[in-house]
Amino acid sequence: MTPLELADRISSVLDSKKGIDIRVIKTDDKSIISDYIVIATGTSSTHVKALADEIEFKLKEIGVTVKHIEGHRSNTWILLDYGSVIVHVFSNEARKFYDLDGLLEN
Repeated sequence: MTPLELADRISSVLDSKKGIDIRVIKTDDKSIISDYIVIATGTSSTHVKALADEIEFKLKEIGVTVKHIEGHRSNTWILLDYGSVIVHVFSNEARKFYDLDGLLEN
């Protein structure tokens, strides 16, 4: 699976669970860490955790395992590292505070 296909699959999973403002941002020209970053917002801390859990579950079903997870205890920002694709699932407040969208567009 190519990095773009993986990012699109993640985006679809987020959409199926009603993630808000889902964005797939190409980063291979800005960073050596990943090819794509996927950002989404959950409506509550429970929704943020459910979105992250669903990504992990659905990708594991097709043989893609997460390399690292950060933030599962806070449930305001969960990061899932799939190597070429990094996923950020935020609460609305955390997304506004960290403003990754703005940082990555510049």
